[in-house]
Amino acid sequence: MPEVLKFLENNWTLILTFVLILGEALWIILLQISLGKIKKDQSLIGGGSRSLEETVIEQAKNLKVLDKDIHELYNISNQINTLAFRSLHKIGIVRFNPFNDIGGDQSFAIALLNGKNNGLVISSLYIKEGTRVFSKAIKAGKAEKHPLTKEEEKAIAIALSKEERSV
Repeated sequence: MPEVLKFLENNWTLILTFVLILGEALWIILLQISLGKIKKDQSLIGGGSRSLEETVIEQAKNLKVLDKDIHELYNISNQINTLAFRSLHKIGIVRFNPFNDIGGDQSFAIALLNGKNNGLVISSLYIKEGTRVFSKAIKAGKAEKHPLTKEEEKAIAIALSKEERSV
């Protein structure tokens, strides 16, 4: 044991150098592990052999393109919404017999409404002498100027109930 102490006493610089080299080797191993994780993360975001700065710049350009596409889709959506409210897509029809004693259900009332419940109701009365057709403007689900018959009101109610089922 005294020989080991004498060796350590005489070669303390050698031992210190060995300890420092061992510490640096451990430090290099830890740095390599960290660098491997960074490269893996960089490859996940599309870095590859490029620098992180180049990758971020490219992603920023991609975001600008996507933002432009989103605005374009938003405008198209607004146009479709506007057209949907103006087009006739709520329809109600009622067939009836205006005279209980003659004929069948040859007469009808049909309501044609848009998304804001505006439109018209068309009535056709079938009688022996011919057919009569009437139309009345509808605003917000109600007649604008002319009173509605019960069949016309029922046709409007059917058209409005289709809106409630689709929502």
